[in-house]
Amino acid sequence: METSQHDHHTGVVEKLQGILQALGVVFGDIGTSPIYTLPAIFLLISPTAENVIGAVSLIITTLTLIVCIEYAWLAMSLSKKGEGGTIVLKEILKSMLKSPVAIALITILSCVGISLFIGDGVITPAISILSAVEGLRYIPGLEHLKTITIVGIACIITIGLFLFQRKGVESVSKAFGPIMVIWFSTLFISGLFSIMQFPGIAQALNPYYGIKLLFSHGALAFLILAGVLLCATGAEALYADMGHLGRKPIRQAWVLVFISLVINYMGQGAYLIYNPGAKLILYEMILYQVHWLYIPFLLLSLVSTVIASQAMISGIFAVVYQGITTRVMPMFKVEYTSTRLHSQVYIGGINWTLLIASLFMILKFRESLSLAAAYGLAVAATMVITGTMMTCIFAFRKSRFKQILAAMLTVVNITFFISTLFKIPQGGYWSLIIASIPLAIILIYVGGREKIKRAIKPVLLTHFAETFSEHYPVSDKISGTALFFVRNVHAIYPWVSKTMFDNDILYENNILISVMKKDTPYGIHIEYNEEFIKGLQIFEIHAGYMEVVNVEKILKKANIDPKAIFYGIEEIVTRNIIWRIFATIKRISPSFVQFYKVPSSKLHGVVTVVYI
Repeated sequence: METSQHDHHTGVVEKLQGILQALGVVFGDIGTSPIYTLPAIFLLISPTAENVIGAVSLIITTLTLIVCIEYAWLAMSLSKKGEGGTIVLKEILKSMLKSPVAIALITILSCVGISLFIGDGVITPAISILSAVEGLRYIPGLEHLKTITIVGIACIITIGLFLFQRKGVESVSKAFGPIMVIWFSTLFISGLFSIMQFPGIAQALNPYYGIKLLFSHGALAFLILAGVLLCATGAEALYADMGHLGRKPIRQAWVLVFISLVINYMGQGAYLIYNPGAKLILYEMILYQVHWLYIPFLLLSLVSTVIASQAMISGIFAVVYQGITTRVMPMFKVEYTSTRLHSQVYIGGINWTLLIASLFMILKFRESLSLAAAYGLAVAATMVITGTMMTCIFAFRKSRFKQILAAMLTVVNITFFISTLFKIPQGGYWSLIIASIPLAIILIYVGGREKIKRAIKPVLLTHFAETFSEHYPVSDKISGTALFFVRNVHAIYPWVSKTMFDNDILYENNILISVMKKDTPYGIHIEYNEEFIKGLQIFEIHAGYMEVVNVEKILKKANIDPKAIFYGIEEIVTRNIIWRIFATIKRISPSFVQFYKVPSSKLHGVVTVVYI
């Protein structure tokens, strides 16, 4: 009896810890959107009681359809070994498709999704931090704080946030959950207090008033929808972070977050009806309710926006790492900041690029509401891609109800996307410009790799083995073992033959080694053929695309102590501007062996000149 009570108590504690961690990691972005969502909508329309009830109704409907149904239920029911995200949807769909054209199309679609997610990641820190710092203007004596001062403070906080990334967030992430609990509790209590002043706002729970608002505003309805979508920014984090937090804690935490958000948006609506001149509604509402707690609330909102930005940055690092290991993105120098969480990585090149881009957005737009006018395009496009992929997967699985539901939600996503196109003249084009950079890099890199493969013409392992069998018995062999790092042991690049046969560098024992990525996120499986042919062995490391592969450790475990390690380097010669860019990317990227941290003292690079 005591044991079962102890197990129950342990289970409850673990459940609460899971919910707490999910609150800290997943919901920062969507949890801080109440700062700027309603103000962005009421830049467009007058805050009459009818309009306010309609706008809040649209927000509640959007949170229900997009976050509750599309992400928390449908998307999170699709995973590979518990992992979620655009790349996972691509891998699930690829395994179902037969046509090479369809596979290529889905791959391009997922690459667009990755690029848009990165585009989002630039705007999230900018709008979140800027909106929090603007709350300083409601402190007595700081009402006339200049925009340049606000911008300067926001830039300093942003620089501090990105400088901190290298240390990793594991040590401080334990504090994120409790801080977000305080944040959501504050949103709930302040919203509830405001609703009590105007209970009529409860009409916003009826979707009819939201639809009525759209139909009564003609073409302006699209701009209203674009503002409403801001309430769902960060929804993709529920799915993307499923891998290291688990499906259950995220869904349980979302119930609490959803209730807090709905109550707070209704509370803001109630306050706005009585105070139609309000600009940053949340701050003014808190100041009106408990003015003596305003400064602590402002500090809380600032910390919460930093947590929201942190979650987005960590998410981008994880997505880029997936892109590297699935070979759709070039190699970057990766540092692992956590021994416990696989996805906690730091990528310096990406970090500094995001910092420069985020600072540019702050300096360019200068105000959170100006940024809100540009924000949402990438979010909406990502949702369309997710919805489309889900609909296809459910169709293949013959889950008719889920397929119809996913298709209907995709139509809703497309409507939101069309509405955000109206943001392009207001600065929305910056989302597209930022997203186009990683997309161009992906397309150039994948295309360049295919060009190299066609130009070099790798030979099949069986043909290579025949040539090896002819040379090995008659060659002077070097004592010891040599490793030859190849991309794929079944397609041998000419530099291996050139080294062994043309340059007579044959060892007593020669091992062809490759790191192959599996379709699943985790797990490492070794295939070691010691008896392939005399003098030649095959060593394959099959690793999940989220795995951290320690090649040196794996070799030691297999009792392989190489005297020399050879790897290929392509020197690209081209007149084509696109392939020159590819050549530059290749030149500045770490090599295959550097990425996997192979012992450098034994390395020998073999150069192949490639004309493309």
